[in-house]
Amino acid sequence: MIDLTWITDRLALGGGIWTPANMAEIVRNGVTHIVDMQVEFDDTPLAKEFPVIVLWNPTDDDFQLKPPEVLQRGVEFALQALDEPEAKVFVHCAAGVHRAPMMTLAILGAMGWDLGKAMDVIATRRPCVDFAEVYVQSVKQFLREQVGAGL
Repeated sequence: MIDLTWITDRLALGGGIWTPANMAEIVRNGVTHIVDMQVEFDDTPLAKEFPVIVLWNPTDDDFQLKPPEVLQRGVEFALQALDEPEAKVFVHCAAGVHRAPMMTLAILGAMGWDLGKAMDVIATRRPCVDFAEVYVQSVKQFLREQVGAGL
């Protein structure tokens, strides 16, 4: 069974995919693009048989401040995908509790969402998320730098 929670009609977050059967189910759910935040597992080989594009953005769940480049890669990929009207993006890590919510928050923030509202929507739709303060700070720092740079 797949671990996928829709946050908006085109942006989902969740846990690891792990198997070809789960990848097939993800694609059946309309996902066209995947941001894989796991350092533990690269989805790229699983995706070869499916009409889905994967960005492997390996990130340790080590409760350390994340460099802006990590968030930049995922945000750019997701925003580019979402420019396509039919695209749907799935952001995931191993459990969908820390890294994927952090990246989803960064994507929504880059789209102009208020971070407090974004966190509320994410947590309401996926109650298991845990917004570690250091990860929220990583997103805030990234957005400050990117907005200043004209993201």
